[in-house]
Amino acid sequence: MSFTKEDILKMAKEENVRFIRLQFTDLLGSIKNVEIPVSQLVKALDNKMMFDGSSIEGYVRIEESDMYLFPDLETWVIFPWVAEDRIARLICDIYMPDGTPFAGDPRGILKRCLKEAEEMGFTSMKVGPEPEFFLFKTDANGNPTTELNDHGGYFDLAPMDLGENCRREIVLTLEEMGFEVEASHHEVAPGQHEIDFKYEDAIKAADQIQTFKLVVKTIAREHGLHATFMPKPLFGVNGSGMHCHQSLFKGKENMFYDESDELGLSKTARFYMSGLLKHARAYAAITNPTVNSYKRLVPGYEAPCYVAWSGSNRSPMIRIPASRGLSTRVEVRNPDPAANPYLALAVMLKAGLDGIKNEYKLPAPVDRNIYVMSEEERIEEGIPSLPSDLKEALNELIRSEVITSALGDHALAYFYELKEIEWDMFRTQVHAWERDQYMTLY
Repeated sequence: MSFTKEDILKMAKEENVRFIRLQFTDLLGSIKNVEIPVSQLVKALDNKMMFDGSSIEGYVRIEESDMYLFPDLETWVIFPWVAEDRIARLICDIYMPDGTPFAGDPRGILKRCLKEAEEMGFTSMKVGPEPEFFLFKTDANGNPTTELNDHGGYFDLAPMDLGENCRREIVLTLEEMGFEVEASHHEVAPGQHEIDFKYEDAIKAADQIQTFKLVVKTIAREHGLHATFMPKPLFGVNGSGMHCHQSLFKGKENMFYDESDELGLSKTARFYMSGLLKHARAYAAITNPTVNSYKRLVPGYEAPCYVAWSGSNRSPMIRIPASRGLSTRVEVRNPDPAANPYLALAVMLKAGLDGIKNEYKLPAPVDRNIYVMSEEERIEEGIPSLPSDLKEALNELIRSEVITSALGDHALAYFYELKEIEWDMFRTQVHAWERDQYMTLY
């Protein structure tokens, strides 16, 4: 919905809004905000609110810390869960004091990649995300435990699915905030849930993912639960993914659809997929950005480990859902909800556009269950694996000119440095498994 400054000021007054959160996202995908009283709203709407960028992960050094918040008026929303002294939210782009967009702003990075798509004739990238999450019980102090709140399974109902009431309230809250929720259900693992919302233009889709995470965590806390988007919180059960359905449009025409094609896929769709497959190992560091992400990408738990595509088979990384016409799309299944959604969509778009530009040949579809294929069979079929850990993914990222150019020098340098530190902390830590395995043996 489009709002003017006057609309926002009027709604703030009518709805007794007392505080506004000027929200943005840091490089690692965490939501940050500067909260202002309503008396400063006019100043904020005039793009005159400053903040200290040196205090935000991956932004700037202390000697160049002043940055400006430019609110996107379309993102105005009043939080439904605050009844009195109400709080509203505006998502912001980050600008430098000289009036130029900040090169390390994740939202700005996605906008740059969308601009490239526009220069190639595509007016929009449509995205339908499917973020999954777990609900855990909390202790007497409100801290999360590792005890799940239910033992339900895929599409189970109460009483097995004890998270149903919480999930229903999440859906109602999202709808009140303007989401068009398409489905809500219990996922495969105990305590695991999925809520799907209608596809949107890429920027709005990424904004919605961030808003979704905030809503899920807020409502879960009101139910005495802790919601986590950690990709693999428990060993031995499925992890949480964030499948991303995507397509390119010119005006109202879906450029991925061709009714004359056997699968209903246009050459554009095939080239786009070829780019996604070619650069998959490089952008994994962005779509699967944590040490824990690679505990999910293992055989046996329905997560895609292999770089391939299929029109129906769910074991490859890319699947083509059955819908055609305006709903024709590719489903990229390896991203997880720990990813920064702006960066994840940016690198996937960049990879797909590279495939279109260079018209890479799309490999043959793999309609067999890749999980039961031997390594020799996979090699013979030309099916690579996704990286096995974060370090391998970072090495692939830094070697890719296409994916690093999507991020830009500033974001790449900071992201790589932060993730190298994360990997080194994990690598040098002594884990419980090691003590269990070796303490009595040696």
